[in-house]
Amino acid sequence: MRDHFNCLVALRSPAHITLVPPFWMNDNLENKLEDAISQFSQHQVPFEINLVNFAAFKPRVIYADVLLTPHLQTLHDQLHEYLIAGDLFPIKKDDRSFHPHVTIATRDLHKNAFSGAWEIFKKANYKASCRIKEISLLKHNQKNWDVVFTSPFKTS
Repeated sequence: MRDHFNCLVALRSPAHITLVPPFWMNDNLENKLEDAISQFSQHQVPFEINLVNFAAFKPRVIYADVLLTPHLQTLHDQLHEYLIAGDLFPIKKDDRSFHPHVTIATRDLHKNAFSGAWEIFKKANYKASCRIKEISLLKHNQKNWDVVFTSPFKTS
């Protein structure tokens, strides 16, 4: 995407699956958020996810599609509930359905280039898997998304 369509925005964050959509928060709450994520993570067990082929949010986003398993859905739902329950963080209940994905191209994929890029990706056969064993907190630094905290799941 970078070489053929000059798409760079998706490269400004590590590959990830968004469990909680981005939100604005006072910096003084960051340590409390890290503590909450750490406590939540201690009750999670590692699991596999599978990425299969590509999909799109037309006309600007192309992504690797992540198969939504019950385990991944539960992780998403429970993390949301856990972070909202304390009413400490400015996180709102998201009424949209959870659609896990790994973004390949986003805002800088021009609408007029989308169809050419989508022609390539919609025909591609792609399969990958990885073990999910931690939750990371990403923070925007006015240019990129940085991993500022990572909390591992319990090991046994």
